[in-house]
Amino acid sequence: MPGWGRDELEWNELVEAAREFLIEVAARRGGTTYGELSAELVARTGLPGFDFSRPDGRAAMGHLLGLVVERDASENPDLMLSALVGYAGGNDAGSGFYQLAQERGLLSKGASKDERMAFWVRQTNELHARHARGRDAVSG
Repeated sequence: MPGWGRDELEWNELVEAAREFLIEVAARRGGTTYGELSAELVARTGLPGFDFSRPDGRAAMGHLLGLVVERDASENPDLMLSALVGYAGGNDAGSGFYQLAQERGLLSKGASKDERMAFWVRQTNELHARHARGRDAVSG
């Protein structure tokens, strides 16, 4: 699991912090950006952020999101928390999201742009519903 200048302990810490943050985002029925996620991880872990001006920084964030989805799969096998992360000013997930969905068998390999968009919207809505429901039950 180590890579991109981080050891296994750092990756584990980043994965847990990212997963917790994305569950919080889902519970408030929101979304976030790659930049916001990176800043939140710095605040929560004290570890260096991701440099999106560099290809390896963007690849490392994609790797992190894949690890988050993998870790969350035992509880939510058909949902991908990474659906909640997008480009600033964008209204869609990144290409890595769709690639991972295809690898996990959640989206057909030949999916059209409309099918990808519908999949992303379903993922987002289901994440919001699942995690907001959990929060509502806790808050009474």
